[in-house]
Amino acid sequence: MSHLSYKTVSANQETADKQWVVVDAKDQTLGRFSSHVAYLLRGKHKTNFTPHVDCGDNVIVINAEAVSLTGNKAETKERLWHTGFPGGQRSRTAAETLERKPEDLIEWAVKGMLPKNKLGSQMYRNLYVYTGSEHPHSAQQPKTIDINAIK
Repeated sequence: MSHLSYKTVSANQETADKQWVVVDAKDQTLGRFSSHVAYLLRGKHKTNFTPHVDCGDNVIVINAEAVSLTGNKAETKERLWHTGFPGGQRSRTAAETLERKPEDLIEWAVKGMLPKNKLGSQMYRNLYVYTGSEHPHSAQQPKTIDINAIK
């Protein structure tokens, strides 16, 4: 055979077909939901997925306050951070985060599932999380996706 009948398609920044999608977090388990969102952000659901290119979609998450945690994770799961000052280590449980700012809980979970490099930071910028069912991205005409139908 003198020629290849199938060519491997590699996406780049110009050929990546980035779309806007809306997913609803209502009555979803945090970990499973976050893994589906990370899957969409990476672009692994596309036929031209390329690991070193940001070819994923822009994901809008609504109803962040309605996500659920199984078992006693709400009381035992903690997030630690440091302010940079002496004695500045802080912690907050998942229940406190869900009460104060539920967007942070989903963003924290999804960010942990993305690559830990510059590409992962770039993909993380394509995530928009909102409480309630309203979002300011209607001009982009996002399509609604049933998160349970993925995979």
